[in-house]
Amino acid sequence: MVRLTGLDGAFLALESPTTHLHIMGTMVFDPAALPGGLGFRRIRSLVAERVPLVPPFRMRMVGIPFGLQHPTLMEDPEFDIDYHVRRTSLPAPGGREELAELVADLAARPLDRDRPLWEFHVVEGLADGCVGVVAKVHHAIIDGVSGAEVLAAFFDLSPDPTPRALFGGDPTGARRPLGAHPVNGADDGGGRLEAGSAWEPPSLPGEVDQWKRTLGDLPGQIDAVARTLARTVQSVRAVGARHRAEGASLAPSPFDAPQTSLNGAISSHRRVAFADLSLTDVRTVARAVGGTANDVILAVTAGGLRILLAERGEEPETSLVALVPVSVRSESEQGTLGNRVSAMLVSLATGVVDPEARLRHIRDGMRAAKEQSRAVGPEVFASWAEAAFPALATRLSRLVTNFRLFDHLAPPFNLVVSNVPGPDVPIYMAGARMVSMHPLGPIVEGIGVNVTVFSYLDTVHVGIQACWDLVPDVAVLAAGIEEAMAELVAATARRDRPVPWWHAELPA
Repeated sequence: MVRLTGLDGAFLALESPTTHLHIMGTMVFDPAALPGGLGFRRIRSLVAERVPLVPPFRMRMVGIPFGLQHPTLMEDPEFDIDYHVRRTSLPAPGGREELAELVADLAARPLDRDRPLWEFHVVEGLADGCVGVVAKVHHAIIDGVSGAEVLAAFFDLSPDPTPRALFGGDPTGARRPLGAHPVNGADDGGGRLEAGSAWEPPSLPGEVDQWKRTLGDLPGQIDAVARTLARTVQSVRAVGARHRAEGASLAPSPFDAPQTSLNGAISSHRRVAFADLSLTDVRTVARAVGGTANDVILAVTAGGLRILLAERGEEPETSLVALVPVSVRSESEQGTLGNRVSAMLVSLATGVVDPEARLRHIRDGMRAAKEQSRAVGPEVFASWAEAAFPALATRLSRLVTNFRLFDHLAPPFNLVVSNVPGPDVPIYMAGARMVSMHPLGPIVEGIGVNVTVFSYLDTVHVGIQACWDLVPDVAVLAAGIEEAMAELVAATARRDRPVPWWHAELPA
């Protein structure tokens, strides 16, 4: 049995009928070179064979009495691979639009808490004979980086299975279960699952055992609240001292974001859109302005938002603010699951018309946000998640949803923009080559849009998940991001182009 960390448990506690906190990946495979093609049974067989490499995939959540502690993970005595690997198909013509509609429908359905929190949907009927796999895994057991490692357990570097790791991990290349424990929480006894070992269904813990563990942990929970308060006060003082000493600009604060039509109480229904960017173009633009690839992703997202809001006849009084998740996973934590993330608030400079000037503003804002994040430290958010009682977080989440509070309150930020690096070599599943992988992050109350990107080979794949009611025109944002990328490429190309002699200034 393995207890979830506070941050992992928070993703369970904060779920509500409208907020579904799972992460998704929409993968498309080309089986043209695969003898016999890529059928459902072939994928199911591979997934069943490799599930032991990801221990939480055979474990279910066990709640703690009255929500006084975060849940524990325990091997599911009724695990059924056929519940988790499912088959579906697209209507003709099986293109990107039909795929996005299917994925939106899957995104709108919460995962069953009484089973291991993941699903793979094998999608047939795609154009050009391709086959899709839509992976859906709860945020309580993975973040963006560990999610990539989870998928890597089911991938290979060639059409023939190979033991070499894809996203880091064991340098010897041996396939092994991800993590010494299924998640980063404390081991309450048992819970390890070695690949290839015989599996015997365990019995779920009794109520008396759960009460003993819960009451025994309460003093530590109260102590954690006190320590977290002290750490938070120290962090606030550190940021203030840095600002006074250096005159450094501060990143946006929560609730500094303007109210827009993208923000409000969300429904349980989703819309999805995809976009693709050239990784070469992203890197070229980043070098031209002295920024990072992530700066460019934020800039083109800002450009897409400008296009979307202009079509709606909106012009926010101040710049939109993005929440940018940041991995704080150390080298020693590579190969472990669970969440090791912090986050920064960044101004998107949506009021700046010139695309290159907008990128420079974002670049400078990201530098300020990183400095402020270092002053605060990466553990404050995780500490609060650890100290909070899940029952309290769940009730607050339901209160926000039931009273539609964000129809009346300013949002803490306007959207989430997340960047997950992927492999620069071709990868395969059951012998078929992957041609694309569009990720999707969750949306939460008050925040109607999530933009997540994943780089693979020479392409940056953009996945956008949005609230059905707040952002019915999500495809406009996807097209706007691609258009904003073209504008940035043209702007930097013009700057680097030599000035014709007839435009040159004549000597005095």
